[in-house]
Parts: sequence; C-alpha cells; structure tokens
Amino acid sequence: MNPVLIFRHSSTEGAGYFSEFLERHAIPWKLIRIDAGDALPDTLNGISGLCLMGGPMSVNDALPWIAQELDLIRQAVERDIPVIGHCLGGQLLAKATGGIVTQNPLKEIGWGEVRVTNTDVAEEWVGKNTQSMNVFHWHGETFSIPPNAVRILDSAHCANQAFILNNRHVGMQCHVEMTPAMVREWSENGADEISASSGPAVQTAAAMQSGLDTHTRQLHGIADKIYTRWIQGLQQ
Repeated sequence: MNPVLIFRHSSTEGAGYFSEFLERHAIPWKLIRIDAGDALPDTLNGISGLCLMGGPMSVNDALPWIAQELDLIRQAVERDIPVIGHCLGGQLLAKATGGIVTQNPLKEIGWGEVRVTNTDVAEEWVGKNTQSMNVFHWHGETFSIPPNAVRILDSAHCANQAFILNNRHVGMQCHVEMTPAMVREWSENGADEISASSGPAVQTAAAMQSGLDTHTRQLHGIADKIYTRWIQGLQQ
C-alpha cells in the first residue's frame, strides 16, 4: 500500500494516536514537518490518504505554505484520496472545500462533550446508538460546514465539531488523536493561554490531567471507530 501523508504544522501537535493506529494496521505513513521547513509535495501521486494535524496558527494567516496545502487538499478531494483533518486540519479541509473559518464564540480548552447531530451518517463513523462522546478540545476558531458536507457532531459551545464530505473525508474541530503525553505537554506549553482564557469550556491544567489515562483510553475508542471507517477509503 502507498503511504498516508501526514502534514504536521507544529512540533507539539504531531500525529499522536493516529500514527499508532496506522502502525497497528500495518499502514505505512510519511510525515511532512511543515513547522521544520519540510517542503510540501507538488502532487499526491503515490499517496493513499492525506492527514492534517493541528497547530496554533489560523488558516486565515498569510503564511507561505497555506495556499499550497489548500491546493493539495483540493487535489485529494477531486481524486477521491481520503482526507482527515484534526482541529486546524479540519479548518483547512473546510476552507479548501468552500467553508469559512471564523472566531468561535468561546474558546474550548480541555475535555468536553460532543453530541451526534446526524445519526444516519454518524453511525458509520462513530458507531451505532452513540449520542455523545467526551473528547479533547483546544481552539478559538471554528469552521462552517462546506457545501455538500454533512455535520455529524456539535457541542454546547461550538456548533460545528465534525463533518463528513462525500462519505470519504472527515474534518474535526476536536482532537481525537491525543495521548497522555500530548495532553501533559500542551498543558505545560499552553499555561499562559490557559491562564489568559476563561469561560465554561476552559479547564485548568490540573483538570485536564485528572483521570488522564481513563479519558485517553475512552478517546482512543472513539478514534478507533473514526479511523477504521476512514481507512476503508484508502487508495491501494
């Protein structure tokens, strides 16, 4: 099988559990470290799928790589190469396919509930009889649902938490790729942002790390369902 291409936009927001899942299923992957200056490919030839990770920047920032990455995402969608986006990655997928990215009414930082909004489509991606899930959040912006996409998740503080496009591509505002080590690292590196933020959807570092192993084990159960459905579309 050709490898899944993973775009990393920040050194602390790597592939996390997503790469562990791929390795467990013997799916090869290649990491493009945009934050470290790795060049983006000109084409997606020889790629089975495209994964977009998170990052602290905005898709609306005037960064030199954003336009090229958006073009590659469009190429993938046009060629039915599955795309999966986590947080910033979900925003990139949304913008590339006709959505817009704007400020969310509230910041979401820490663990919080998301709710299923379209049972028929969501059933394929998050399982039967699932009404809500506890996932990890860290964002101040949000995407609109692109044309022809279907929203499957929302939360009390963010209307658009996940969408499915063409029953093949998935964009998520939330983070299902977290590992305990990532939560600890983000809590430490983001201490200033946490202290400068407030509201009902912002947790302290201590709250994020309380029951961390249990939270991430449950999160990986959710990720397994989404990732398992996503890899069904990988090109051989």
